[in-house]
Amino acid sequence: MNFLKALSLTGFWALSFDTWSDTLMKQEEDIAKFAAAYTAAWNSDKPEEVAAFYASDGALTINGGEPAAGRAAVEQVVADFMTAFPDLVLSNDNNAIVDGRVNYHWTFVGTNTGPEGTGNAVNFSGFESWIFNAEGLIQDSIGSFDAEDYERQLAEE
Repeated sequence: MNFLKALSLTGFWALSFDTWSDTLMKQEEDIAKFAAAYTAAWNSDKPEEVAAFYASDGALTINGGEPAAGRAAVEQVVADFMTAFPDLVLSNDNNAIVDGRVNYHWTFVGTNTGPEGTGNAVNFSGFESWIFNAEGLIQDSIGSFDAEDYERQLAEE
């Protein structure tokens, strides 16, 4: 199946045909680039860089909790993780498009040496499920990870 798209080239309009597979490949490349930049922001020790990937009124919800609504709230959630785990390393395991959302699968590794930290290392995986706004920023992110496993790793003696 071909998809018709109009392109403006130096002020003139041109028509081109893309196959479904070309369109899907381009979409997957764009998602991979976005995910790589998002991962780098998490590893930057600068929570404002992560928050910049969100729409000004975007929201992050983790494990069904209260949504962190707006960039400042998202920045605070990220800052809390970065403070608790100063050596955190986030890696992007894979990405998938599911039911109109982009699922960003990750692994988080770090040592809880921040204020009142346990000193324990954690290694856990999860994902965020994103919806983007028209500007290509995250409008809604639903995050999920195994909280019981995370808490167990934090509490290990």
